[in-house]
Amino acid sequence: MSDRVTSARDEILGNVRAALAGTAPTPRPPIPHGSAPDDVVALFAERVADYRAVVERCTKRQLPARLKAALPEGRVVVPAGLSVTVPDAVVDGQPGGLTAAELDACAAVVTDVAVGIAETGTIVLDHGPGQGRRAITLVPDVHVCIVRADQVVADVPDAMPRLDPAVRRGKPLTWISGPSATSDIELDRVEGVHGPRTLHVLLVG
Repeated sequence: MSDRVTSARDEILGNVRAALAGTAPTPRPPIPHGSAPDDVVALFAERVADYRAVVERCTKRQLPARLKAALPEGRVVVPAGLSVTVPDAVVDGQPGGLTAAELDACAAVVTDVAVGIAETGTIVLDHGPGQGRRAITLVPDVHVCIVRADQVVADVPDAMPRLDPAVRRGKPLTWISGPSATSDIELDRVEGVHGPRTLHVLLVG
């Protein structure tokens, strides 16, 4: 490494250290041992909202109306085996998967999930029935996730037994913590670069 590169690196790191001087990450309090399921679900909703996702709690009976209201105008794609009916939606994978161009023409995707993790506000897809291919959750601009209250667990260790069957079958896992987002060198947040710009979670139960 040349002296010029080393000097530039040191200057950048020095600027970062100066900008962070006197700051410290705010630790999230741990989930109390023995928390009731309702407390865990409430924490999950709070943590998901922290990531700038839209979170709505509803009953199973209210779900169709809430889902309809959450969807933007335009084409909607859904995976085979989705737990709810989305009128006029295009089903991916019947008989073949949509192309990248066809997915790009879709305004939104609706999926079920494998598990929700309260401590981190993370949603995990194992791409089983109702979740579909990974591509359909990455291309449309809006992702609506349907999460049942009984799918929410306290933390990552509690999630692993539910995900283990998919892992053993060699299936991919997609871990979602809010809408797709990144920051440039000026630390300006930009959403929608690597996936959906909007994450809308319908928490049922």
